[in-house]
Amino acid sequence: MSTVTRLNTESTVDDSKINLIVNLTDPVFRGVYHGKKKHEDDLDMILERSYLAGVKSMIITGGSLHESELALSLAQQKGFYATVGCHPTRSREFDQHPGGPDAYLLALDKLIGDNLRPSGRVIAIGECGLDYDRTQFASKEEQQRHFRAQLVLAKKYHLPLFLHSRAAHVDLVNILKEEGFSEDGGKGVGAKGGVVHSFTGSSEEAAELIGMGFYIGVNGCSMKTEQNLETLKTIPLDRLLLETDAPWCSMKSTHASKGHLDALPASLRSRYFPAAVRPESFVPGKAVKGRNEPSSIGGVAWVVYRLNDTIPFERVTEIVYKNTVQLFPLDELV
Repeated sequence: MSTVTRLNTESTVDDSKINLIVNLTDPVFRGVYHGKKKHEDDLDMILERSYLAGVKSMIITGGSLHESELALSLAQQKGFYATVGCHPTRSREFDQHPGGPDAYLLALDKLIGDNLRPSGRVIAIGECGLDYDRTQFASKEEQQRHFRAQLVLAKKYHLPLFLHSRAAHVDLVNILKEEGFSEDGGKGVGAKGGVVHSFTGSSEEAAELIGMGFYIGVNGCSMKTEQNLETLKTIPLDRLLLETDAPWCSMKSTHASKGHLDALPASLRSRYFPAAVRPESFVPGKAVKGRNEPSSIGGVAWVVYRLNDTIPFERVTEIVYKNTVQLFPLDELV
C-alpha cells in the first residue's frame, strides 16, 4: 500500500510525501503471523503512528481478486484508496477460477467498474506485471498472458498501472510496447501511464521506462546495495514516487541505506522508526520488530534527499508528493 504523507522536519517546515504502496490487508497488521495469532489487532495504532509521521492518506494494494475486494473495503472504511488487479505470482488464479480465466477477468472488471471515483476508491490497475524470480508459482507464459489481459482494463477504464517487475524487464517492456504503451504511458490507446513499483533494476532500465512515460517507485528494497543507490541517483525527481510496501521491504542495518539513515535527526527517527518489540512481547502502542510500517516512508524520503543533497528535504518530498497526486490523480489531496 502507498501512503500519502505530509511530513514536518521541524515545526516550521511542511514537507509533503506520498507512500505509494502498503499491503494493509496483510494479516500481520491484525496480529496474525503465518496463521497464528500473536497479539491483538493493532491496525488503528499503526495508522495513528503513520499520521504522527506525516502520512496523509494511503493506497492499499490489491494482489488478487479477493485481496482487491478486501483492499477496497478497507479503503472505504478508512477513507484511503486501492488498486485492483492480480500479482504475477498469483496468475494461476485466473485459470483456477471456477468460471475460468475469462470469468476471473470479468470479476476484476466489474470490481473496478463498481468502484470508480468519485464515489468509489479504486485508482489504479494492479499489482500486475511479471516476476521471473518466482516462476514456481506461475510460469512465464501464464504471467505474460494474464498481464496482457489486465492491460486491457487499464485502457478501458483510463486508469494508471501499478506494475511489478522482477528479472523480467525485457519481456515487460516488450509486452507494454506491443499493447500500445510505448510512449506517453499509453495515452494513445486510452491508458494513463503508471508506476513500476519497488524498483531494483538498472539505471538503463529506469531510463527506458521513464522514456515510455512511466514513473519509478522506490522503497527499502530499492536501497539495499550501493549499486541500488547509484541507480537511484539517476532517476529524475519529477519521475519518482515513494513507497514502503509494508509490511515488507523494511530498511535494515545491513542495507546500503543505513549510512544515510544514520544522519536522520533523532526527532524524525522516533516518528519514522518508532521503538519496536517482538510480536510475542507485544505492548499496545509499540511497533513490532520485523514488520515494516507506513510511518517508515519518512526514512525512504530521507535517503532520497541525501542522494539529492543540493535540494532541501522538504522540496524533495514536495516534488514526489506532487508526482503521486498527478499520476492517480488525487486532486482532493492538493
